[in-house]
Amino acid sequence: MGEKKTDLLRGTLDLLILKALFLEPLHGVGISRRITQITKGAFRVSFGSLFPSLHRMEERGWVKAEWRTSEHNRRAKYYRLTSGGRTQLKVEERSWSQTVRIMTAAVEST
Repeated sequence: MGEKKTDLLRGTLDLLILKALFLEPLHGVGISRRITQITKGAFRVSFGSLFPSLHRMEERGWVKAEWRTSEHNRRAKYYRLTSGGRTQLKVEERSWSQTVRIMTAAVEST
């Protein structure tokens, strides 16, 4: 009891990844760190979840990847939002807001 549950709802990871990439291109570790930062530590995304999601998003045209040198002088794959990814971010944000409204109403109902 009292244990904090941080399991991500299906689809929530997409929203968090798109949001993490909104400001600038990032490599996988950077995306993971940004998600931890924007959720104030509530969510920590494993690489086993992150990279398959990024690959799927790349196939859908939401992100584009390119190899670059990281801040630690290592070769890393950087991901950036495409225009389709920016559009999808808006879709995901609207969908999440609707889910929150529905769940809040359900929880607060008597």
